[in-house]
Amino acid sequence: RDTRAEKEIRDLAEQIYRRVEWTWAQNRPPIVSHGWRPETGFLRFDWRGYNEAILVYILALGSPTHAIEPEAWKEWLKTYKDHWGTFSGQEFLSFGPMFGHQYSHVWIDFRGIQDEYMREKGIDYFENSRRAAYAHREYSIQNPMRWRGYDSEIWGLTACDGPADTVQIFNNEERGFFTYAARGTAATHLLDDGTIAPTAAVASIAFAPEIVIPTIRAFRVRFGENLYQKYGFLDAVNPSFTFTNVPLRHGKIVENIGWIDNDYLSIDQGPIVAMIENYRSGLVWKLMQRHPHIRRGLERAGFTGGWLAQPPPPQPSS
Repeated sequence: RDTRAEKEIRDLAEQIYRRVEWTWAQNRPPIVSHGWRPETGFLRFDWRGYNEAILVYILALGSPTHAIEPEAWKEWLKTYKDHWGTFSGQEFLSFGPMFGHQYSHVWIDFRGIQDEYMREKGIDYFENSRRAAYAHREYSIQNPMRWRGYDSEIWGLTACDGPADTVQIFNNEERGFFTYAARGTAATHLLDDGTIAPTAAVASIAFAPEIVIPTIRAFRVRFGENLYQKYGFLDAVNPSFTFTNVPLRHGKIVENIGWIDNDYLSIDQGPIVAMIENYRSGLVWKLMQRHPHIRRGLERAGFTGGWLAQPPPPQPSS
């Protein structure tokens, strides 16, 4: 909006973005480093595909001051070959936890736009995430580890809180349980301790509302106010973890339900709110479609088609 407060937000965001030295972050060019610590320097990991860092590269490629070169995106794509396959009945570019299929999509509308890799596959990243949601649901239906509560309406593995780091007997066999962990399902990453995170399904509403909306309702009906409270869904629930003699990192055991978290994690709540709005109105996507830096970043990564082929709508004044 054309208000003093919103202009200030845009101006500050622009100033911060222009200061980011993306080229400095290329410790092992052309790829972008995971991070840097004052005490020890650059981390030993880099951002390589396929995961949640698509947005990192779009921002870095679109920078008006310290842009990285398109070769970085080509390097990012090199590891895709290890992630494409058929998982739980869906052929798609896989990443185990559902957040990898969501976070960049919170901001960017990938419907109808394709980079070189997706043009070869004949789909776009939006369709890829839709297939991932269906794969997560199918995995829950099949429930190969026989966890309690999994079915067509209760599904979704992602990074989230968990009950405890412990090994317990479940279904007459030893099972490992975890606190915070990147739970996921795919051939390249399988970590499943019976913990379901509402954000994994709910933040997929823009991709597959036909399967997500029934899941939202099922979470409310089955777990009620134990899971859904003042600020929406608590972070996670594990119907299989009913061990009352195990010290919990957080959360509690609820009789006839199992373990339920007592935390809200903003990194999980945020995608729920934003993706519901993208499903309802496309608000965040429409704002980003008219932003020159985002468009430039996508184009320098080789994205074409769809809304990128149309003239950008007018940018709000600052």
